[in-house]
Amino acid sequence: MNTEIQNTILKHRQSMGIDQKTLAELAGISVHALSDLESGKGNPTLSTLRRVLNTLGLTLQVTIREPTDA
Repeated sequence: MNTEIQNTILKHRQSMGIDQKTLAELAGISVHALSDLESGKGNPTLSTLRRVLNTLGLTLQVTIREPTDA
C-alpha cells in the first residue's frame, strides 16, 4: 500500500475528528479493513479505497506512464 495514500487517509480522518469505527461505518467497510489500510498492512480493492476516499471527500487520480530507459 502506498504510504502517501495511507497517510492522507489517516490525516483527513483525524482532521475531521472521527474515529476509525465511524469512518468505517460511513464508508461501509469493516474497522479491520480500515485499520489495515491506514497502517499499510492491507491490500484494499479499488472499491474499498474509493469508498473511504469518497467518504473523506477525497479523490484518487491514477497516471499511467511509459517506462523510461535507465
